[in-house]
Amino acid sequence: MKTPSGPEEARRPASDIRVFASSCTLHGLGHVFGPGRLTPRRGLWAVAVLLSLAAFLYQVEERVRYYGEFHHETALDERESHQLTFPAVTLCNINPLRRSRLTPNDLHWAGPALLGLEPTEHAAFLRALGRPPTSPGFMPSPTFDMARLYARAGHTLEDMLLDCRYRGQPCGPENFTAIFTRMGQCYTFNSGANGAELLTTPKGGAGNGLEVMLDVQEDEYLPVWKDVEETPFEVGIRVQIHSQEEPPIIDQLGFGVAPGYQTFVSCQKQQLSFLPAPWGDCSSRSQDPDFDSEPSDPLGPPGPTPGPRPPYSLMGCRLACETRYVARKCGCRMMHMPGGAPVCSPQQYKDCANPALDAMLRKDACTCPNPCASTRYAKELSMVRMPSRPATRYLARKYNRSEAYIVDNVLVLDIFFEALNYETVEQKKAYEATLGARWGSSSGPACSPSLRSWTTSVRYSETGSWDTSGTESAPKSTRKSTPAPICFRKGWAAIEMKCPISAWAPGLPHLPVPSPGLCLPPTAPATSSHGSRPDVCVFGAAPCHPGHAQPAHNFAVCTPIKFSAVHQSQLLLLQTD
Repeated sequence: MKTPSGPEEARRPASDIRVFASSCTLHGLGHVFGPGRLTPRRGLWAVAVLLSLAAFLYQVEERVRYYGEFHHETALDERESHQLTFPAVTLCNINPLRRSRLTPNDLHWAGPALLGLEPTEHAAFLRALGRPPTSPGFMPSPTFDMARLYARAGHTLEDMLLDCRYRGQPCGPENFTAIFTRMGQCYTFNSGANGAELLTTPKGGAGNGLEVMLDVQEDEYLPVWKDVEETPFEVGIRVQIHSQEEPPIIDQLGFGVAPGYQTFVSCQKQQLSFLPAPWGDCSSRSQDPDFDSEPSDPLGPPGPTPGPRPPYSLMGCRLACETRYVARKCGCRMMHMPGGAPVCSPQQYKDCANPALDAMLRKDACTCPNPCASTRYAKELSMVRMPSRPATRYLARKYNRSEAYIVDNVLVLDIFFEALNYETVEQKKAYEATLGARWGSSSGPACSPSLRSWTTSVRYSETGSWDTSGTESAPKSTRKSTPAPICFRKGWAAIEMKCPISAWAPGLPHLPVPSPGLCLPPTAPATSSHGSRPDVCVFGAAPCHPGHAQPAHNFAVCTPIKFSAVHQSQLLLLQTD
């Protein structure tokens, strides 16, 4: 049997895969399934297409795996505000108890725990305090409350606070809330406790925040009798700036302010936002220091609290964890710890609570996740000596103290916002978009399929035809009766007699090749460059005269295509205007 060649081979009906490949926008597919025999060039194109497909599938697999790992991104931004809520400011005197307020009963119960005193040393210690020795008939009380001791013998704000101003307006002890910490009784400004309205500031800079003058009362400091952990060697005030949602951990996070100086604290608000599982590990569930779901795991994440709960905070979680641990070990809680357990006695403080808590802090045994939303304050400190000599004499007269006392005991603390802007640190999901969008971006560099490629495939699966015109598929005999050139504007014509025979559809009636020439729109001048080789072919168009600019309403113009690389399927798949 004779092998068809030449025009007969060109007239052979193309297979569906060849028709699809010739019109598909997947790069290289038309070169792989084009007409003709297998050539090295076609083999190279096949290898390139397969490598691109493999790269695409690899990227899809990698994106699916990456999506399943739930990665997140961290965004840092700076925002402006017309006013900011002023933070809570907690103040503690470094000395926990005033020497003038201690009684023989206090020494009997708390002396060994707080001062390392033995019973035989009480008389000598009282003499060091300038107090008379205990009378022979002294009888200690049957019980003793550590919280009452610190409330009675601790430094009071009424005695320490010499002057207070917020944004230039007077303030006083009524604007502070008493709170127990591990350092004893402390005082918090702008705590928002009991539903009090939080203070705000509309401006930044010194003079637009809190300014207090304090007397540290160094003459009330306890004598250093023995070198024990609870005995302070410093003099001054410990300060912590924090949000109203979290309790102060001033013994660990506070900074010191010394007498004889004015300390300026410039703050900047920072809002942190973290993601919950599986993208992160944040928590918004409040903690209950009395709740204990697993007796074998006192340091695990605590269970829910019945009833109203305070907002979750990292410091609150750690404090609840410490409370549960000490309550488990000692059967009591320290006075600064929340919960309903009884307060430890001085002996329990010495023998159990303090050692257990210190060991726990060294191990960092509490597992507390970050809160999903929290606020913290960055600080910059600067200081100047105060008071000056003229100011010393004035303050001595004003407060009826000696000049030496003013220099050794008085300090000024000025806390303000640097500016009315704040930073946001926000965790975001690495994948907010769907996987389809990510696959599209991944497939672009690999195979560059367009929407038309996929819709063409879908239409073929539904109709059995590669027709992309969007209309109902006609019978094959009807579809092959006339070619369908792609046209983007009527009235334009470019005529070229060099269209090869392979550009015609086999099996169709022979169409006459138009006369060579060039038809341009009426406004476009005809030039010699236009007539060189436009590389387009017009079917069913009447010839036009070369060089004449005339509208050709019967013409349908093809987009410029190199016909040396075009075959029948490309012409059949092109959509008419």
